[in-house]
This record gives sequence, C-alpha cells and structure tokens, in this order.
Amino acid sequence: MVRRAVDDGHGPYILTGSATPRARVHSGAGRIVRLRMRPMGLDERGVTEPTVSFAELVDDGVATVEGRSDFNLNDYAEEVVRSGFPGMRQLSGRRLVQALDGYLARVVEHDFAELGHVVRRPEALRSWLTAFAAATASTASYETILNAATPGIAEKPTRQATIAYRDTLARLWILDQLPAWVGSRNHLASLTQAPKHYLADPALAARLLGVGAKALVAEPQAQKFIARDGTLLGSLFEHLVALTIRVHAEASGMRVLHLRTKGGEHEVDLIVERDDGRVLAIEVKLGPIPSDRDVRHLRWLREKLDDDLVDAVVITTGPLAYRRPQDGIAVVPLALLGP
Repeated sequence: MVRRAVDDGHGPYILTGSATPRARVHSGAGRIVRLRMRPMGLDERGVTEPTVSFAELVDDGVATVEGRSDFNLNDYAEEVVRSGFPGMRQLSGRRLVQALDGYLARVVEHDFAELGHVVRRPEALRSWLTAFAAATASTASYETILNAATPGIAEKPTRQATIAYRDTLARLWILDQLPAWVGSRNHLASLTQAPKHYLADPALAARLLGVGAKALVAEPQAQKFIARDGTLLGSLFEHLVALTIRVHAEASGMRVLHLRTKGGEHEVDLIVERDDGRVLAIEVKLGPIPSDRDVRHLRWLREKLDDDLVDAVVITTGPLAYRRPQDGIAVVPLALLGP
C-alpha cells in the first residue's frame, strides 16, 4: 500500500523502526531513503550555548573559534549518563535507570528473538553488550571482547556465533561501530581497518558498566571537579563527542571515521571526510587545556595530508574556545560546539 502511495508523490511518509524485518517485503529501492536516527548530540539537548560552528570547521575557510562556557566536568558526566534519547530526557534518578534497564532488557529478551535468534541465556547476551561497553572508544580485538564476555568459560562460543551476535546488535542499532579511515588518495600506508566500538548512546554503556555520574566524578575540591576514573570517563566523554559529531556530519552527507596506524604509533580519534576526500581531524581530550603532546597526532596528520586537511580540532571539557598560537589548531569545549 505504501509503495503504491509513494509512487503518487514524494515525501508524504516517514516509516520508523529499530530493526530490519526478516519478512519478504519490497525493499523500497528507488522509493525509500534510509536515514540513521541517532540519540541527540549534546548541543541538541538544550543545555549548552554553542559559539563554534561545525559547518564552518569543516568548510574551506578558517572557522571563527571563540567563546566561553561554564559547563564543567560534572556537567559532562551528567550528560553522559542522562542519555540523548528524547523520551528519557525528562527522567532522572531511579526512573531514568529503570528506563535504560528496560531498553536493554527489551533488546536482550525480545528484539533478538524477533530477528530469528534463540536466546537461551539472556544474561550471556547482556554480557556481550557489557563487553562492548567496556571497550567503548577502543579498537579492542575480537579475542579481547570474547574473553571479557565469557570470563571463566573454557569452551568459548565459535567465531561464527559471536560474529552473528555482533551483526545482530548492529541491525538492532544498539551497536554503532566507527569504521576506520583508509584514505582516498593513498596519503598513508599501514592504517588499521579495525573499527572503534561504540553503543548507540553513552548512557547505555554507562548503565551496562553500572556507573552513574557520582561514580565518574568526585566532589569538587577547591571548586574543581576531579575524575574518579579518568580512563573510563575519558572513553565515555569521547563517546558523547563522537555521537555529537556524527549527528552533524551525517546530516550533511559526510562520513565519520577514525584513524590508527597498524603499529599504534599514530591515531586520530575522529576523521570527518567530505565528498571531495578532504578531511577534518578531531582529537578528544578530557582535560581542559591540551598540551603539545596532546596535539602531536594532529600535527603529524597535517604534515601528511597538507591541503587535504581542512582543519584540526581538539575537543575538550575546558571553559574556552580558541586557536593555539603556535600551530593554529582549534581548541573547542564540547559545550561550545554547534551546527
């Protein structure tokens, strides 16, 4: 019915869903445009006042980078665990925890079965989700995730079975891996092709790991918040940044990827690739002020790409947006980044 109606005119229907149906139906090729709808990025949540434009950063000109934000480390931790799902934005405390748990339970107990999988042990599937959550913002190997998901089990699931788990989680839009950038003009050799691991929302990762904002950030000392676990909060903050960047980039038809050399000597957290092959390079740092060491991979990439690098940016939790005078690299607090 929809197919015939669409033939009569463009644009009157929006079809929504969280999985690809297995039934033999018309594919919609030539009639339906598929769009990935992600949770809201930070600037879409109405809690910040952006002063730096993503569109300008990825454009050919030099973007204006200035502004000041009062958003602090605790605010970022709160936004990590609060979720970008619109239906959960008004929830807090126990109600939010219940909503996140209910979302995960539905995936494990219902959605997997709808795609034809028999889930005999729901707790095993949740262990897989937790293993991916623990690998947030990393390129952890298949073996690492397998061992994290099946601790103490001598006879591990087959590679075929675990790949089926991973692919189904992706079809359900709960696993949202970031592909590796390989470059379109052969600037670089020996780049890894392993994806970075993310879930659909950093709040899901935090919930699977059993951490709330108070577990991530300690009470302020001398009016300054301190991370309890800098590695974990750093990974979850990068997840929030990646979500925000993907929302803006993909709305403009651009791809978001990551870069890592095979030996691990160089890596760039996010690469935004335009359709002409030129890129915006982004590093994510939990600290407020990036050091020369923090930008070394961006400097290296600039030397390699030359004019094919549109701009280089460090996303931080600091108060100020500015360009570093020594190299022109933009420093932008996530709270100041907008469309």
